[in-house]
Amino acid sequence: MAKKKRKERPNNKKKANNKFAGIFYVGKLDVNRSGIGYVIVDDLDQDIKVRPDSLNTAIHGDEVKVELTKVKQNGRKEGKVKRIVKRKTRTFVGEIEMSDGFGFLVTRNDKLPDVYIDGKDLNGAQKGDKAVVKILSWGKKGKKPTGQVTSVLDKEDENDMAMKEILIENGFPLDFPKDVLDETAKLKEDFSKKQIRGRRDLRNVFTLTIDPADAKDFDDAISYEKLNKDLFRVGIHIADVSHYVQPETTLDKEAYKRATSVYLTDRVLPMLPEKISNELCSLRPDEDKMTFSVLFDLTASGKVKDTWIGRTVTHSDRRFTYDEAQQYIEGEQGDFDNEVRNLNKIARKLREKRFKKGAINFSSQEVRFKLDQQGKPVGVVLKESKEANQLIEEFMLLANKTVAAYADSIQINNQKLPFPYRIHDTPDEEKLKKYVALATKIGYHFDISSPETIRKSFNQLLEKVTGKPEQILLEQLGIRTMSKAVYTTDNIGHYGLAFEKYCHFTSPIRRYPDIMVHRLIADCLSGKKLKVKEGEIEKQCQHCSEQERKALSAERTAQKYKQVEYMSDYLGEEFDAIISGVASFGFWAETIKTKCEGLISVMDLEDMDEFVFEDAEYALKGIHSGKKFRMGDTVKIRVAAANLEKRQLDYVLVE
Repeated sequence: MAKKKRKERPNNKKKANNKFAGIFYVGKLDVNRSGIGYVIVDDLDQDIKVRPDSLNTAIHGDEVKVELTKVKQNGRKEGKVKRIVKRKTRTFVGEIEMSDGFGFLVTRNDKLPDVYIDGKDLNGAQKGDKAVVKILSWGKKGKKPTGQVTSVLDKEDENDMAMKEILIENGFPLDFPKDVLDETAKLKEDFSKKQIRGRRDLRNVFTLTIDPADAKDFDDAISYEKLNKDLFRVGIHIADVSHYVQPETTLDKEAYKRATSVYLTDRVLPMLPEKISNELCSLRPDEDKMTFSVLFDLTASGKVKDTWIGRTVTHSDRRFTYDEAQQYIEGEQGDFDNEVRNLNKIARKLREKRFKKGAINFSSQEVRFKLDQQGKPVGVVLKESKEANQLIEEFMLLANKTVAAYADSIQINNQKLPFPYRIHDTPDEEKLKKYVALATKIGYHFDISSPETIRKSFNQLLEKVTGKPEQILLEQLGIRTMSKAVYTTDNIGHYGLAFEKYCHFTSPIRRYPDIMVHRLIADCLSGKKLKVKEGEIEKQCQHCSEQERKALSAERTAQKYKQVEYMSDYLGEEFDAIISGVASFGFWAETIKTKCEGLISVMDLEDMDEFVFEDAEYALKGIHSGKKFRMGDTVKIRVAAANLEKRQLDYVLVE
């Protein structure tokens, strides 16, 4: 015991000398290539620096609790990690290296440590294999984590291996645990009188779905009835996932952990097992389904006369692809063509009203790759939002805001119902000032006196720049001024949509917040005594927002991988491109034809001039020549390198 006390004395003395002891912050750890960490804390202007010997086994992406140890004269804070609040992931992908009786997993991400694997935990993995490893122990200070090989990836299928690696990097499990699948297998459809008691039976009302051609999970449907000459009943019917996924079950816990489906270029990693997403809850044609619905009595001008919310049983009569519905909208004849066209007329009116109230009308264009059977990209398809897409969008938006308004009217003990709203804050003030300065310089007036005038100015500008050289610059930078939409119980409205109350209700197959909304609304409608802890709902909201960010990161990374893979067939070839981003070390250019983005390094411009970054103009400017490379400018590039390992494209400028 005496020895132990002597060891504690210097530690206590050291702690006493730290005048910042007991000052803690929680944030996300970002580790650079040299191994130095920076803890990003929401409420701090500067990150907290953490030296490698103070990381306490924390790795890049972890959420950590850090104790302050030093504050320099310039205000730079330093600290040490005291506790890992949340690990980004416990699974890694890499290449196996072997030694005598043991191995290491070496990841290609230099921000992550190598993982020691005991011989008994290699599970057949050989030197050079690409493997998935689960962490058994994070080790102590200065020691590598230890792990166990859970699977060896197929070297022959490089695409499959790359996509799985991206999912694992972002913390998403590749498979459902056995107990989740076993629980799911026991679920059955039952439309007996007992099961549908309390539901509104709408199986005799004409109902349709409109989805992409390759969709398998149809989580929304629309019904249409003509009540009289100028009154129509339109129903938005959503798969009642909460009927099958009960709270606190193994299935529910796994769905919450994932919180979202992840859509990569060639696959979907679902939030729920296929039996639920593609069978039980998919609103397939000619099948009865349990649904959660919002019914609207609407005039032809889109005015809502009456609303009903509740659980239903529905039956889809017809499945349309977006292309088929669009052909009907454009005048083609066929079964239920009048219903589709009438629904579209109402949707148009709803859309007009939404933009009249100030919703921001950023144009959207989806870029997709055509893939061969091996998943290799062989072509590029640009998909624009047409009226068939907008028809579905408008009715889903109407349902979402109506459900949010209902939730907002509910009180528990004289307080608002804690509810997962989908909120979108006003634009970032500093980004907006820079944007307005640039727009004004180009010749566009911008009124920033209120949130409403900002929205109006955005829409006026977007209308005026259409078809002009500066369109891409001002559209892309405008989007970048916007805040990120998140889930929270603190409702401040949705700025971009110009809705005071908004939530996600319409996609419970692929989003957990929608399941949360369904459960809360069902309890409110049933008259149950609600026992809801606001802190618990907010915690769930934060988790779902974080999972959404991870999914978007995975989707962007997968798209980038495909860009590099596609352009690797065009090394040395020249393309027209548009400058899509600028930094001090160079600029990014996106090819007009293939929509693939690569970096042109400032070092490759040295023969032309010495270039400096002008932040206010989003441009690189030559010191001697005055030549500028500004975001939105067109350039001609040559494909210089395509590195799949780093998922990086390098271009050079063709003068």
